Amino acid sequence: MIVFGHQGAPGYAPENTLLSFEEGVRRGADWLELDVHRVAGELLVIHDYRLDRTTNGKGIIYHQPPDLIRSLDAGRGEKIPFLYEVFDLVNRRAGLNIELKSSGTAEPVMKLIDKYIQNQKWTLSQFRISSFNHPELKKIREMNSDIKIGILMYGIPLDLDQIIHILKPDSIHIGIEFINREIVELIHSKNLKVFVYTVNHPEDVKWMLDLQVDGVFTDYPDRVKQVMGKQ
Repeated sequence: MIVFGHQGAPGYAPENTLLSFEEGVRRGADWLELDVHRVAGELLVIHDYRLDRTTNGKGIIYHQPPDLIRSLDAGRGEKIPFLYEVFDLVNRRAGLNIELKSSGTAEPVMKLIDKYIQNQKWTLSQFRISSFNHPELKKIREMNSDIKIGILMYGIPLDLDQIIHILKPDSIHIGIEFINREIVELIHSKNLKVFVYTVNHPEDVKWMLDLQVDGVFTDYPDRVKQVMGKQ
């Protein structure tokens, strides 16, 4: 079962910061999940479209200049990173699952990935693109027929087969509230992987192992690995 550090390791450091991603690597995450918005042409790693929850700033990120956003405290003195800074920090020590949070992110994210594959020895297999914004995933697939795509879902849609046909994903990412054995078997029958978010409690980890899901997103990668080791 693959362990994704959800926004790094926010159980130990402020989410989506370089400190959190370093903690995620240190605590054994196989992959790191991060969230990307495009703001005034820059790719910023932050989950919310507002600054209020995770920084000492306020307001909608799209209404603020990147320089101002970068001056804010994202927790423990950390800044909101640029996407390339996360690439440089991780430096192939873990795979990267990049969640596209806003429209207009697909093309610049794919261009940055291509740059790091060409110049920094990354490989395409070390990247996965996911989103609830399926039109952005469609753009990614049109730009690259081989990159791993993860379809994010809150629940299971009626038209799952059509979505799979259009996006040709590698995985389905589904909330733990909706997971059960029937859904796992359905997705596996389509030769796709099942990744579940967000799995933090030891009891839930054991449940995911029993369901034979392919991976989990967690705020505590070391705890998940510990439970896996005991099973």
